[in-house]
Amino acid sequence: MTQTIHPSAYISPDAKIGDNVTIGAFAVIERDVEIGSNCTIQAHAVIQPFTKMGCGNVVHPQVVLGDLPQDIHFNAQTVTWLEIGDNNVFREGFTAHRATKENSATRIGSDCYFMNNSHVAHDCSVGNKTIFANNVAIGGHVEIGNNVFMGGAVVVHQFCRVGSFAIVQGTTGLNMDVIPFTLIGGRPARHYRLNSVGLRRAGITGERYDVLSKAFRLLRTHKSLDELPETEELKQLKAWLAFKSKRGTHGFIEI
Repeated sequence: MTQTIHPSAYISPDAKIGDNVTIGAFAVIERDVEIGSNCTIQAHAVIQPFTKMGCGNVVHPQVVLGDLPQDIHFNAQTVTWLEIGDNNVFREGFTAHRATKENSATRIGSDCYFMNNSHVAHDCSVGNKTIFANNVAIGGHVEIGNNVFMGGAVVVHQFCRVGSFAIVQGTTGLNMDVIPFTLIGGRPARHYRLNSVGLRRAGITGERYDVLSKAFRLLRTHKSLDELPETEELKQLKAWLAFKSKRGTHGFIEI
C-alpha cells in the first residue's frame, strides 16, 4: 500500500486510509474516519470522527468534514455520520456536518464540485454531479438532486427539496421546493422556464425535451400530466411531485 503523508499531519491510529492517498502538511484525520483510495487531503484540512469517503476525492486547504451539527439539542456523544461518495472536489473553506439522529447520515454523492466556503448542513442529502458555487449554504434536512447547479450565494431553508437538473440563480433565497429540470431565480424565487442548456448537455432532447416542456406548461396552469407520453423524465417528475412536501413549491413567473 502506497501513501504520501507529510510528517506534520496528524492521523489517528484508528483511522482507515486507503491506497495511493496523499495527505498534506498539518492536515488532521481523526478517529473513526475512513478514506478510500486515490484521495488527496491537502494542507490544513480537518476530517472529524464518523466521516466515510469513497475513492478519488480531493479535499482542499481549510476544509472541515464531519464536524458536529449546528443543533443546540445535539448530544456530542451521539454516533452519527457524514458519508461521501467518489471523485468529489471540496474547495477551500467548504464544510459539511454529520447528522443528528443516532446512526443516521448526512450524505453527499459522487462527482460533485463544491466551491469556496459552501456548506452542507446536518441530515442533508446531495446527489451526484451537482455543483455548489461559492458561498452556497443549505440548511438541515435539505435534499438536492442529481445534476443540480447552485449559483453563488444561494441559501436554502431547512427541509426544502431541489429537484434533479435544476439550476438556481445566484443570490436566490429558497424557502420552498424547486421543481426538477427547471430554472429558478428572483426575489421572491420563481420558476420561469426549463433548464434547456443543462438538459441538452445531458442528452435530454427531442421528444424527451418536448414532453418536459409540455409538462411545465401544464403545471403552470395546474393541469394533469396524465395525458403525456411516459418518458423516463416524466416518470421522475411525477414521482417527485407525488412526494409530500414539507415546504410547498415555489410558484411561476408568467411569460
